[in-house]
Amino acid sequence: MSPAERLAALRAALEKAGVQGFLVPRADEHLGEYVPPSGERLAWLTGFTGSAGLALVLPDRAALFTDGRYTTQAQQQLDPALWELRHIVDQPAVDWLKEHAAGRRIGYDPWLHPEAALKRLEPAGITLVPLPTNPVDAIWADRPAPPAAAAVPHPLRHAGLAAEEKRSAAAALLREAKEDAAVLADSHSLAWLFNIRGGDLDHTPLALGFGLLRDDGSAELFMEPGKVPPETRAHLGNAVTVRPREALPGALEALAGRTVRVDPEATPAWFAETLRAAGATVAAGDDPVRLPRACKNPVEQQGARDAHRRDAVALARFLAWFAAAAPTGRETEVSAADRLLAFRREVPLFKAESFPAISGAGEHGAVIHYRATEASDRPIRLDECYLIDSGAQYLDGTTDVTRTLWTGPGPAPAALRERYTRVLQGHIALATLRFPKGVAGPHLDAFARRALWEAGLDYDHGTGHGVGSYLSVHEGPVAFSRAARPVPLAPGMILSDEPGYYLPGQYGIRIENLLLVREAGQRPDQVKPFLEFETLTLAPYDRRLIEAALLSPAERAWVDAYQARVLAEVGPHCDPATASWLAAACAPLT
Repeated sequence: MSPAERLAALRAALEKAGVQGFLVPRADEHLGEYVPPSGERLAWLTGFTGSAGLALVLPDRAALFTDGRYTTQAQQQLDPALWELRHIVDQPAVDWLKEHAAGRRIGYDPWLHPEAALKRLEPAGITLVPLPTNPVDAIWADRPAPPAAAAVPHPLRHAGLAAEEKRSAAAALLREAKEDAAVLADSHSLAWLFNIRGGDLDHTPLALGFGLLRDDGSAELFMEPGKVPPETRAHLGNAVTVRPREALPGALEALAGRTVRVDPEATPAWFAETLRAAGATVAAGDDPVRLPRACKNPVEQQGARDAHRRDAVALARFLAWFAAAAPTGRETEVSAADRLLAFRREVPLFKAESFPAISGAGEHGAVIHYRATEASDRPIRLDECYLIDSGAQYLDGTTDVTRTLWTGPGPAPAALRERYTRVLQGHIALATLRFPKGVAGPHLDAFARRALWEAGLDYDHGTGHGVGSYLSVHEGPVAFSRAARPVPLAPGMILSDEPGYYLPGQYGIRIENLLLVREAGQRPDQVKPFLEFETLTLAPYDRRLIEAALLSPAERAWVDAYQARVLAEVGPHCDPATASWLAAACAPLT
């Protein structure tokens, strides 16, 4: 079917269902950012392949909402004759519905939306109608089968804490809140709580499923039995029961008269609806696993350091190769990304990329989450910006790093150097910050933007996201973003530090390191505990893009110290040619 035929077929299905509209989110029933091919309903319907979006379909019009990372991409992928494009923050869906759908019955799939998101649409004056089956699935004739990769144990030497300890601690939180059980809809929580990993997604090692954690530490894992081999069943132990997903309704009905925690932001509305219908009390509360998962234990922290040091060798090999290969004009966006992946595949404990590399030359670098394809791939030319944002999954940690490079041999234009340096100043400002306990990510976002703001510049994405431990490269609940929940930063959390600047049609600049939150040392007259960041990523900045005169003495000293650290920690593990290149790349600024 063509895009127009798909939209027409959906509208016919909605008319048959007795509703005048339908919500199509990017998420699947686990509400995660990354979904398997069987969950790519938004992409199938609209052609938009970004990782964040919502489509609203009415009989006479349709709109797609996404954030600033994807507006340029969406403009390229959507048919404007079929879809209106809206910025999900500046032009929220509730306003569009109020204008175009007030008084109408709008259908939704209760497996694909959390209750909190549905409540935010109520001011639109619509009637939300849960549908028993998803009409997109009904018209998607060649929909792929759900993934069926096996769940495997995650070794204690990498996990740091036994699953029994984790379940006991989470159960204590439930008892303290006088709750009998908690629904676990986030497969990341299952992975961390039960010390399991899987292969249901290409870049995030998850075994997709659901869980019920009880206040005595016992649990039920709802996952197709074929996905849980004998080794994993033995690893889970007798306190964990594995049941097929079809057993979920009965398990929830058995909780009649009990109090069950449901995270309204991270759990499909189906769970709360089913529990209430069964006579259970639904207690709105955070997933009891989410915050402990974000605060890496000492073993996970050391694993992150080790993973980044090994990853840094692959990065150094790539950067040295790129410095020689780029001037030849023979490399493309795809070939460069493939070369970096080849270097990473030689690193011990490597499992996969943590996301498809964003390899953007020239104007493609201005597409914030650009992905080179066979159709879009282009040569990397002389004297232009090249942005490479990539990462890896290792058994002991997850990496994510961005560097913006100049392809030379000619000098970078002064305006480009000035803007790169302002991005670098914001990057440094966040990395060097000391702040009191209790401060949250949204409170710090502006530090990374100040140097750009002073020049009347900005970027339309958050400054940083949480990162998992051999889990998702995008992990909540913390982020450096004005749009994020104000969750206080705590020791052990890992976040990205990635300010940027994008000039559509010309180039993009982004600089990204991962930071580990740690306790800060005591200073005279300090009356409360402070925190600071440890930089995990080890990769040189492109000195040809730095306008050293713009840096303060402290900023310049920080860059020189960081580059010296990269050389000292990475150089000894490189081959002679890479080590020689790295020594020159890490030389002090002049």
